[in-house]
Amino acid sequence: MFNQIQQQLHKFVQRGLDNHLRLAVTGLSRSGKTAFITSLVDQLLHINMNDNDHLNLFAPAKNGQILSVKRVEQHDLTIPRFEYDRNRQGFENDPPVWSASTTGISEIRLAIRYQRRDSLLRHLKETSTLYLDIFDYPGEWLLDLPLLSQTFKEWSQAQQLVHKGERAELAQTWLSQVKQLDLTAKTDENQLADLSEDYTAYLLKCKEMGMQYIQPGRFVLPHSERGAPVYQFFPLLDLSEQAWQQLAESPKNSIYHTLEKRYQHYQQKIVKPFYEDYFSQFDRQVILADCLTPLNHSQQAFLEMKIGLQQLFKHFHYGNRSLFSRLFSSNIDKLLFVATKADHITTDQIPNLESLMRQLVQEGGRFANFEGIDTAYQAIASIRATDAVIATQEGKQFKAIRGVRSSDKKLVTLYPGSVPSRLPDANYWQYNRFEFDQFEPKQVAFDQPLPHLRMDSVLQFLLGDKF
Repeated sequence: MFNQIQQQLHKFVQRGLDNHLRLAVTGLSRSGKTAFITSLVDQLLHINMNDNDHLNLFAPAKNGQILSVKRVEQHDLTIPRFEYDRNRQGFENDPPVWSASTTGISEIRLAIRYQRRDSLLRHLKETSTLYLDIFDYPGEWLLDLPLLSQTFKEWSQAQQLVHKGERAELAQTWLSQVKQLDLTAKTDENQLADLSEDYTAYLLKCKEMGMQYIQPGRFVLPHSERGAPVYQFFPLLDLSEQAWQQLAESPKNSIYHTLEKRYQHYQQKIVKPFYEDYFSQFDRQVILADCLTPLNHSQQAFLEMKIGLQQLFKHFHYGNRSLFSRLFSSNIDKLLFVATKADHITTDQIPNLESLMRQLVQEGGRFANFEGIDTAYQAIASIRATDAVIATQEGKQFKAIRGVRSSDKKLVTLYPGSVPSRLPDANYWQYNRFEFDQFEPKQVAFDQPLPHLRMDSVLQFLLGDKF
């Protein structure tokens, strides 16, 4: 209890001084969160080491206002450290390798010492320190947040909305067995365990096919508690209102009530603590999306990404950071939507990628703007894997990219194709094929910052006003 009071007092003092920023790096699975955080930390740590030419658009670094940046011990020692050093070493290796995907929550804290300018406080103290806390967590955890406001019935009906097309085919094995169940019968633990395994197998297949609206998200991640009953439930599809009413009146030891109970336990004991401990306390937010990879899969995969992204806005607190709000609550006052892997396309396609990102999150963007917070959309490459080149074919020159293709590890020069500036409809998908390749990272010298595309613009938006 004393430690909790001490932590709350520490947060209260820091919020009053406005020298502490908690940054939420948010995004769906495989959107590049780990690469983004690794690059953001790396760019800051290399300030003043290389004349800051890697951060031309980040004014506090370019004009020498930032004096030093270092890692410091995080305040909450129960959270694993973000593996920046291991990730950085991967890019120095020969051959270099991408960082592993996130499987749990982690944190890193930076102390940024800077020269005060244009502030009344500069007369009292020439230098100050901004503490930046950055959090990483699996994208799959994010999609569990909507469960907090849904009953088991509402969640099941929401799953029905995406259960069509390819999903319906992938779910046949699991769903055919569920339809044979007498949901009012007494619960058979082994039977529910087997059906839950089939449901998890179905979700994993959806993930392999590029679909991203996967709930519960933790079901498709490795964890030591997989055999616990709290992870053994599934939605009920294609039920009429009358059927739902009959199930509600079934015995308390019925299959239906067991599923409902496990869902509620997952909701309250797994999802809610995660939200209360982390998501309700952020100051600024980055929402990442890999808009290119779903284009390679199918229209359904792309639409599921849109649904998943728009679900994220419902559980964050948006609003201006007044003194009162800093002291007594957390409000996100800056929101940045980022389309990743901008180095996988030619430079003339970057405006289209930004436009596509804006289209994907339009509803969320309108909500954020209505609340009066600062919102921006950017297409970037957290860690640049390709170079922009001019290629010649049949006497004609055209823009292209050059890099080591992941599929065959060959150095290739190619034109990856055009990016739609608006959400593609079914007809567009029928007559256009997207083939955006994946590329291997470049090897980086130990004393050089990681190569990037427009991370300096990201830092200017997120942190520029704090100096």
